Amino acid sequence: MIEAAKIWNEPNNKSHWDPLVDPEWDRFAEMARLAGQAIRAEAPGLTRVLGGLSPIDPLFIQRLEGKGALDEVDVIAVHGFPLDWNLWSIDEWPAKVAEIRAITPKPVWITEAGVSSFGSEEVQAWGVRKTAELLIGQAPRIHWYSLYDLPMAWGATTRHKEAEGSSYYRHFHMGLLRADGSPKPALDAYAPYAAEMGLCQWFHFEDHRLDEAVRWMRRLGVRHVRTGLSWADSFRPNALDWFDRQMEALAEFETTVTFCFTPEHRGIEPHHTSAPLVAKEFAEFCAAMVRRYAASAPRRRSLEPALAAVSR
Repeated sequence: MIEAAKIWNEPNNKSHWDPLVDPEWDRFAEMARLAGQAIRAEAPGLTRVLGGLSPIDPLFIQRLEGKGALDEVDVIAVHGFPLDWNLWSIDEWPAKVAEIRAITPKPVWITEAGVSSFGSEEVQAWGVRKTAELLIGQAPRIHWYSLYDLPMAWGATTRHKEAEGSSYYRHFHMGLLRADGSPKPALDAYAPYAAEMGLCQWFHFEDHRLDEAVRWMRRLGVRHVRTGLSWADSFRPNALDWFDRQMEALAEFETTVTFCFTPEHRGIEPHHTSAPLVAKEFAEFCAAMVRRYAASAPRRRSLEPALAAVSR
């Protein structure tokens, strides 16, 4: 079932939101407010999560709060990768969560926590255990990132790609399973914590790994899953067929669905990180997805009129 809708992903990371287009995050704040309102209108009881901060930055939350962006969300989410990209020790995880708790009464979820196997698979396995020991009990939801390594041929969603050096290549080594589906030592390290520390797995459009991922998560005893539905992908042929298949496959889990990625033709700049030309169009996409997958209305209710409204 869908337990939460997440509005965007890492809005304070230039790989996911372009600060040149929206340097003060005014457009993001408007978009988040409208999306939160739209989600609430469709499913009043659905938890609304503000896209995970990466880096974890209390000042950014205060900035968004001043712009009203927190008015229509219920949870603040954070992401952390202290052995790969962050400038803090893994032992500081509880303190980083506490920094956000200190400035907002809203619950704090950890919707991505991870350690890559770029340098060593044994280090990753240790990182799984250490992360679980540090974080279980610190947040209502924790999602390990991720189940699968990202295949090199697919490329990572970053701003500067290979120019980032080893920081870029770490993106391809975050999984408990290698890209070919074979287990790493981290899988066994994760298994004892699966019921309390869920998984974040992004599925690409028509991802061939979906069914096998569900089998692995079921076998591990995973309860909580985070994934995404891409606004940009909604303009592909057969998008709804894929969205239906993805959400039906994940129906047995308590799933947080992230809505993000601007269609190139609907952005101020033609890029998935751009603020949209019309913020309401993103809100309409969120409403359409919630209506189909999380509201009390029948799941197969037609979405074509709703999606037509955003197909400018």
